[in-house]
Amino acid sequence: MIILRLIVLAAKTLWRHPLRSGLTVLGVAMGMFLFAAIETMHGAMRTATTAEAGDSELVVYRENRFCPFTSRLPEHYTARITALPGVATVTPMQVVVNNCGTSLDVVTFRGVAPERFAEHVARRLRVIAGDLSAWTKRSDAALIGETLANRRGLVPGMSFDAAGITVQVVGIVASDEPQDRNVAYVHLPFLQRASRIGLGVVTQFNVRVDDPSLLAQVAEAIDAQFAHDSEPTQTLPEKAFLANTAKDVVEIISFARAVGLGAMLAVIALVANTVLLTVRGRVREFAVLATIGYGDRAIATLVLADGVLLGLAGGVIGVGGAWTALWLGAYSISSEGLSIIFLPSATTMLTAIAVAVVLGLFAALVPAWRAARADIVACLRTA
Repeated sequence: MIILRLIVLAAKTLWRHPLRSGLTVLGVAMGMFLFAAIETMHGAMRTATTAEAGDSELVVYRENRFCPFTSRLPEHYTARITALPGVATVTPMQVVVNNCGTSLDVVTFRGVAPERFAEHVARRLRVIAGDLSAWTKRSDAALIGETLANRRGLVPGMSFDAAGITVQVVGIVASDEPQDRNVAYVHLPFLQRASRIGLGVVTQFNVRVDDPSLLAQVAEAIDAQFAHDSEPTQTLPEKAFLANTAKDVVEIISFARAVGLGAMLAVIALVANTVLLTVRGRVREFAVLATIGYGDRAIATLVLADGVLLGLAGGVIGVGGAWTALWLGAYSISSEGLSIIFLPSATTMLTAIAVAVVLGLFAALVPAWRAARADIVACLRTA
């Protein structure tokens, strides 16, 4: 009960100095906005590239080629891969992008044969607008991932053009797989003709194995099968393939985490400075409190409450701003046709708020110690 009263008293004290407190809260909010955004990016990268026990997907690419423009494999490899032990399904796929480099606005077309789409792709998609069955009724139909649709303002019935390819949007789809949220699924023959690559040539094969423990064994068998062909292959687990091709993105996010650390240090400095100023302006008040019976612990708690309240207010505002910006912006970064989606999670945001509170508490430790150790007589003599 006493602690609650001290917190209320600290809040009233901060409220009596709106400009100083407001500027500090704003500074904390900016720092925590940056921290929350960077942690969201790091979490998305970790989720997209960290292998899990149940992963069963392989990506077969042209050896020593990573950009979709340069990876070309004969479609007839499908039968030979399917015949290998441990292979459950094989989906030949043509990938066309409007930009093969690292960018925030990459449009990725994925061409899948209509007869394979329902079994190998549609099972993990959820239609949130339009009609999935309409995709099979016209050759230029496209199913657009929700992130790409939000970024480009696409709705069913619209015509969409990118990378010199024009398609008709028939549906918007959601998926638990990040790669499905930022692509446009089209018919394989249509994409082969529209991109002028030619029928019978694909970019990659997506292979699902019977047993996740056989991923490495099946990958080796596939590469050995085509090692002496004119188009040799390189096969990797899907997440390892993403990590291998998105090295630039990994480096960018690693640097961004250093920036986030700098933001945390700035938050500590801001809160510590404000609390110190508050303590200096309240020396006589603390002396009076000590005279009427408030002990050193109560005075220290009062000062610590200042730091916690500043950190909490700034954290809530900054994290709320980061959540809103990331959710409405539907940001993603793509490299060589593979995307990482930056969607905020409740866990990350709550962690960021907790970090703001801890930083505020940590910043107030020295001022609290000084206030609690101050000499009563000297403080009462202070003008």
